[in-house]
Amino acid sequence: MEQCSWVHLACHGIQDELDPMASGLLLQDGRLHLSKIIQKRLPHAEFAFLSACQTATGDGKRPEEAIHLAAGMLLAGYKGVIATMWSIRDDDGPFIADKVYAQLMKDGQPSGVHPAVALHKAVQELRKRSGSTFSSLTEAEGWVLLEIEYPLRRHPAL
Repeated sequence: MEQCSWVHLACHGIQDELDPMASGLLLQDGRLHLSKIIQKRLPHAEFAFLSACQTATGDGKRPEEAIHLAAGMLLAGYKGVIATMWSIRDDDGPFIADKVYAQLMKDGQPSGVHPAVALHKAVQELRKRSGSTFSSLTEAEGWVLLEIEYPLRRHPAL
């Protein structure tokens, strides 16, 4: 994370409602806790894609409801983060990622498409694939983009 401008994490995510700082991403060598993420200072950070369950989930009954993994990535320095508000199906993560990156990249370089547009189009495709049942629509609506400034500005077309 320290050396890359983009990071994509496809793993399990855990939101701890009792201790939000104990929330984390389950990686091969253990849990990457939110408390560790927010301590990082990532000068090259631009864009993070958190393809894991509950990475933008907070507790609406508590004032610290914005304490979640996606917010932690923003605090660490990422300008934009794609995350999930609830659990996602295993096959939805790769599907959304493929569609998002097809929009964001062209010939190995950023295309200039805003991540919100890329995510919107990917969610539309997921809706088409999933059908129109209530459960399939709510699964498609669980994806969000949080940003503090427009990421991917380095492309000459921007």
